[in-house]
Amino acid sequence: MLNLSQNGCSVWVASSTKGLLTPTAVALGKFDGVHLGHHRVIQPVLHGGNQLSVGASPQSNENEHTYSTVVTFHPHPQEFFTGQPRALLTPLDEKIEQLRSLGVEQLVLLPFDKELSALSPEDFVEKILVQRLQCQRVSVGQDFCFGKQRRGTAKDLQLLAANYQIPVTIVPLQTYADNAPVKDIPISTSLIRHSLESGDIKNANLLLGRPYTLVGVVVQGQQLGRTIGFPTANLQLPNDKFVPHKGVYAVRVSIVSETPDVHAPIQILGVMNIGDRPTVNGTCLSVEVHLFDWANDLYGKKLAVQLIEFLRSEQKFPDLEALKTQIQLDCTIAREILSAGC
Repeated sequence: MLNLSQNGCSVWVASSTKGLLTPTAVALGKFDGVHLGHHRVIQPVLHGGNQLSVGASPQSNENEHTYSTVVTFHPHPQEFFTGQPRALLTPLDEKIEQLRSLGVEQLVLLPFDKELSALSPEDFVEKILVQRLQCQRVSVGQDFCFGKQRRGTAKDLQLLAANYQIPVTIVPLQTYADNAPVKDIPISTSLIRHSLESGDIKNANLLLGRPYTLVGVVVQGQQLGRTIGFPTANLQLPNDKFVPHKGVYAVRVSIVSETPDVHAPIQILGVMNIGDRPTVNGTCLSVEVHLFDWANDLYGKKLAVQLIEFLRSEQKFPDLEALKTQIQLDCTIAREILSAGC
């Protein structure tokens, strides 16, 4: 159980349902990415959020504080059922930061295990929402499923919760108009992952409502970049971070301070390469950032790298001179793109 504060705001993070801040107003879901569709699901449980609920009045006294709470699952249910690690758009630290920025007070990580996965929809409502979370109202997406074998639907949740006088908001799926001549497509984590895998960073950012960001610590690399005039910061990402399509990106970079003040961090422009570095016979994936007009030491610093535009896929060049010429061109293009967006 953690109390993570930043700029005077906190998110209470609990890995079980003991010692929670109660009573709660709960948004239920997986929330990987905390994208625009997730924002709509979370909004009704925030203080001052629009109450779209249908049902009886909450159980609590009107003057009693209810804690805006996001309830999700750890590990990701797909990881539990397949036994395979799942890369996430927002690992825990990033998810906490995104929820904090929305005004969420508490994040509950329900341990997704055999016991939880075996609960019937009725038992989930009674044992988790009512008894442990002391839930006063709930918000879920239209496609939410719960309980053993995902038998419970959002409508089922609404009916079951009504037995305890808990109103449930069912939020319609948020859609966006794709450029292709097709009907509106629901915003989803899987759609964002597909966009990132294909290098369509603009579309991914549109669906997220913010730039997709890689957060990592600068570690020692081979220092080959400085030999051709383009020193790079090598990022060590969390093991469970979803890495997008290999290639070169125009990026905005900020140094994450351990003791942030009220001022927004300075953003530095640059280019980032994700790939195996085939020109120098690289054998493993690396994430390297070249910062424009920057000469200070970054080793050990944590960087947040916002991906703004995809420039090109990774390729192998005949020699370092050809690579240097291409990097110069990448930097010129990235400066133009990033300057136009400032």
